[in-house]
Amino acid sequence: MICSVSDFAQPFALGGTPRRVIPLVLGYEPIAESMSLRGGDPSRFLLEPVTGAIVVYDDGWALVDGGFDLDAVRDPLLRAARYDYESYTAVVPPGDALAEGVAAAGLEWSDLAFCAISHVHLDHTGALRLVPGGTPVALQRREWQWLTSGIGRREVVVPSDILERDLDVRLLDGDTVLAPGFTALDTRGHTPGHQSFRIDLPGRSIVLACDAADLERNLIERIPCGWTAVPGDEEQAARSLERLADLTAERGVEVWPGHDPAFREWMR
Repeated sequence: MICSVSDFAQPFALGGTPRRVIPLVLGYEPIAESMSLRGGDPSRFLLEPVTGAIVVYDDGWALVDGGFDLDAVRDPLLRAARYDYESYTAVVPPGDALAEGVAAAGLEWSDLAFCAISHVHLDHTGALRLVPGGTPVALQRREWQWLTSGIGRREVVVPSDILERDLDVRLLDGDTVLAPGFTALDTRGHTPGHQSFRIDLPGRSIVLACDAADLERNLIERIPCGWTAVPGDEEQAARSLERLADLTAERGVEVWPGHDPAFREWMR
């Protein structure tokens, strides 16, 4: 293990409040409807976007999730070992959508204050190949414990995406203010330590549901996703979905589902 690990002690030093959230579509993946919607059709597949987001402050920025490790996706042997399953594969556009998105936003990697990783599935941890050495990474303690328990391909996780990078992992315990106007929300269930994020902008708030709600239907119809990493966590996933669905009723709050191909922000 190369990364360092410590408890989260205090919010990251970013001045002011978030100025904007930039949505990122970093690739795609074929997902059975039954995985994204409890009771959905297992024979109907959705080409779902793999998403992330940039949160911009006056004096720096933060990254939420980051898609696949493109170096591995484009290596035939690593791709076969990590990304090709019976009914699943990584679909990526030409180039590097993450690097290009950061450049298009006029940002520098040297100004990255921290990364916030919703959970350790392989379609969320690939960004860590690009971050500067020693970058802080906010992860729930429960997720870290799951990551280091011996999981791997069967759980759709590439442990080396985190464990073999020069990162400064900061462990969270439940809801945590990461920076002014940027809060991690405990939405465990999809994985043992899944977290979503609330970003309070001037005049509105955005909640990145990540994989606690794949589709807008999850939120509107209050139907949980159909898959959990650990048997027995289905009820916890349902409670987390209810929490996010309740937030959609709050004035000025937008909840962005993590993988909806028809959601407006991922279609821009």
